[in-house]
Amino acid sequence: MHIAVIGAGNVGDALAKRFAAAGHTVTVGSRNPDNAELKTMEAIANIRVAGITEAVAASGTVVITTPAHIAVELAPQLGDLTGKVLIDATNAVQKKPEPYPTAFHAFQALTAAECVKCFNSTGFENMQNPSYNNVKIDMFMAGSNAHAKAVARQLALDAGFENCYDFGNDDKVLLLEQFALSWINLAIMQGQGRHIAFKVLRR
Repeated sequence: MHIAVIGAGNVGDALAKRFAAAGHTVTVGSRNPDNAELKTMEAIANIRVAGITEAVAASGTVVITTPAHIAVELAPQLGDLTGKVLIDATNAVQKKPEPYPTAFHAFQALTAAECVKCFNSTGFENMQNPSYNNVKIDMFMAGSNAHAKAVARQLALDAGFENCYDFGNDDKVLLLEQFALSWINLAIMQGQGRHIAFKVLRR
């Protein structure tokens, strides 16, 4: 799979490396693709760095890991997303992409992409290593597009998660962001630390 990861912060870095390690071709899209530190990622097999529009043009799947509030500004820079899957990995828990409640809703309204929310519900440390004493943790997704969900689930499994549970359709995107806020609350506000994770268990 050819994947564009837009945003080179902690989450983008972690996901790009996990996808590349799974054998996918990853292009990290940045406003400053000539940044020396960012360019060091090209030493990793299956990863290259490019401008945002170029990264998207070369890929069938686009993973957004930028701050959520820039979604409206970012959408035109992505180019034509017709037939492409867009995975929104952001959380609008502090600043929203006005007038939209989340980046998912902004991208859905402003692009022709098949949108799904995923990779937003845990910290980047758990994306770097989703295994706790040989127990793989879970990922979660939401959205109404079946094809986009299938792609998100496959990438979650490829990244090392045990499963990717379906929160529901578009109306559950906000709930999934609240679920992410629950992790943030436990890990940071309540002082549990960032090395905690969610796992669905059954009897």
